[in-house]
Amino acid sequence: MKIGILGAGGIARSMALTVNGMPLVTRKVIAARDAGRAEAFRKEFGFDAAYGSYAEMLADPDIDLVYIAVPHSHHFTWTMAALQAGKNVLCEKAFSVNAGQAETMTDFAKSRGLLLTEAIWTRYMPYREIVNGLLASGEIGEVHTLTANLGYPIDMNERIIRPELAGGALLDLSVYPLNFASMFFGDDIARISASCVKTDTGVDGQDSIFIEYKDGRMASLFTTIYAATDQTGYIYGRDGYIEVSHINNPDVVRLWKRTSGGLVLQQEIRVPEQITGYEYEVAACDRAIRAGALECPEMPHQETIRIMRQMDEIRSQFGIVFPGIE
Repeated sequence: MKIGILGAGGIARSMALTVNGMPLVTRKVIAARDAGRAEAFRKEFGFDAAYGSYAEMLADPDIDLVYIAVPHSHHFTWTMAALQAGKNVLCEKAFSVNAGQAETMTDFAKSRGLLLTEAIWTRYMPYREIVNGLLASGEIGEVHTLTANLGYPIDMNERIIRPELAGGALLDLSVYPLNFASMFFGDDIARISASCVKTDTGVDGQDSIFIEYKDGRMASLFTTIYAATDQTGYIYGRDGYIEVSHINNPDVVRLWKRTSGGLVLQQEIRVPEQITGYEYEVAACDRAIRAGALECPEMPHQETIRIMRQMDEIRSQFGIVFPGIE
């Protein structure tokens, strides 16, 4: 597979490290907003070509998949441009600014017969099947509650705090615990209640999200751009609980069982070694393209749209509108 990375920021560098370690990727191309930056990136990572504009790269006929690695505010524009150019697309999370954009993007991809999928890497990782296997085994009994948190001190990052770039904790961090809850509790939601603490620039700096499901289960989620949290997810049952360490790139899954002597660690499962963790979404795209599929089963279009609708509802409760975007 031949990949073009659109954008040359931090996340693009992580993807470059990833594809350099994947034999299935046979050609690697970078596009930045100026030729000098693109060429420096090409030399650093040993890429095959560099372009000083995104449009130039999209005109390259020798690219199978374009990875969108620009801020949230620009996902819609450049995903649509890549699809218009006839390219399959892996678009970084959060997929778009709102559900309306997501629907337009997925509908257009289908009309063009092209693959489009969201790069929410946790959906593609092997830990997901590990947790599903433990839940299916009934080891923790009837499941009632889920919690998850994610926090990094990233409030100095301009992309995070600028409303015109669709900044804030929601699209950058809260998307992870929301996907964690969705993967293991589904999306049959009765109500969502959310609150936030806003930054001086007017975006959300800390989010508290409560989800009540129609079957009576509950999820409590928290994110912050101000502090380093333990980044752990828990799924609680009548007979024990499952602990997932680092929910945005899990490394260990633990099974705790309730006994007469208290809670006991019964099983600790380490996830397989990885390049960066991005390789799973790239491999999923490769499989889908080879099969002629228009979406990846790990993150189908309707699931992306459902998560975007959840974030739209949460942001509405926050009272936040992104200027110049919506």
